[in-house]
Amino acid sequence: MTLQLTNEEKRVGVYEGTVPTDPASVTPDTPLSSLNLNWRERDLPQRLRTKHVHGLHPYLGKFVPQLVEIFLRKYFAPGQTVLDPFCGSGTTLVQANELGINAIGCDISAFNVMLCDVKTTPYQLEEAESEVWAVLKKTQDAVQHRQSQLTLWQDAPAEAPYAQTDDPYLLNWYAPQARRELLTYRHYLETGDYRYKNLLRIILSRAARSARLTTHFDLDFPKKPQTTPYWCYKHSRICHPVQEALKFLRRYSKNSLDRIREFAPKRTSARISIHHADSRTIQFPPIDGVITSPPYVGLIDYHRQHEYAYHLLALQDRRTEEIGAAAYGASQKARQRYQEGITAVFRNALRVMPRGGRLIVVAGDKYHLYDEIAAALDVETEGIVKRHVNRRTGRRASEFYESIFVWRKR
Repeated sequence: MTLQLTNEEKRVGVYEGTVPTDPASVTPDTPLSSLNLNWRERDLPQRLRTKHVHGLHPYLGKFVPQLVEIFLRKYFAPGQTVLDPFCGSGTTLVQANELGINAIGCDISAFNVMLCDVKTTPYQLEEAESEVWAVLKKTQDAVQHRQSQLTLWQDAPAEAPYAQTDDPYLLNWYAPQARRELLTYRHYLETGDYRYKNLLRIILSRAARSARLTTHFDLDFPKKPQTTPYWCYKHSRICHPVQEALKFLRRYSKNSLDRIREFAPKRTSARISIHHADSRTIQFPPIDGVITSPPYVGLIDYHRQHEYAYHLLALQDRRTEEIGAAAYGASQKARQRYQEGITAVFRNALRVMPRGGRLIVVAGDKYHLYDEIAAALDVETEGIVKRHVNRRTGRRASEFYESIFVWRKR
């Protein structure tokens, strides 16, 4: 069947007469050359790219679970172990578990490690639900009590100590009411005897992301607080900066519970371990192979992406150890430093891989750095699959290209 193409698709010329690969159809015998990974929005809508726990928290720069599933099905078997040394939001870990494959994740970002933990924890669902609603109710009751005090007294009563902060980021990026609600929620989750505190922290983080004083169309990397009404490109009207956080805490409490409940029957008994460490130096246990999407050189600062969480949750900040961070730029010196860092990570992983194991790397190789990285490793290139990505969010460019490098350990 010939697909109806848009002018853009005809110009790119990657869809003519083909349909994208169905991940469930892939087996170890599927030829690498037959894979079509050029999904369009109608082939792979957002609800499928962010299914169950994959959409638990916004995360810029993650690869789609269907892409990971294809390479897990082709190169790994249930009971084997896959490593993602840049595990990010945990896509590889979640998809591996669905297929009965053991998974090890490692990341330098404390937020990423926490998010991976929340996505992969085997929950007692009734207990998780009870904790989520308990913290929310305590927060709502405390906020309503203060509002009633403000109604009764001419002079505003003093803020509770737990709703106060001297953190400049929290003072600048949140309206007083939103900040008070976020800090109140934080107080109850941290002081309560809860089993699933990381789940509560992710709900808080997601609400904090939405409650910042920023425009609706620039939630990824806002440059300065937005304190006045503005023309909103997302809604095509005048919008106002957010003043409260409770509505987001309510929304994401329900959404988070729905997502972990949806993932629960898909879980297997496959093991998952997650490490907050530098993948260049950590001692990995034995693995059968790697599937990962490393940071792209000079593109994203992964700590800054979740700056609000680091300030609100007092997470350990190791941004100076990021490989390829945007703050380092993409100069020749930065590219060389990036190559050295990526090579060190893969060399470390190869030490615990068997001969013939695959190292599968999804990368936007704009600067053609990966041929040299491969040459520095004890691998042979089994294949390179090109992928056209034409779905972007926000106001960023409409398309880009990435390569999936399949390397075999000699």
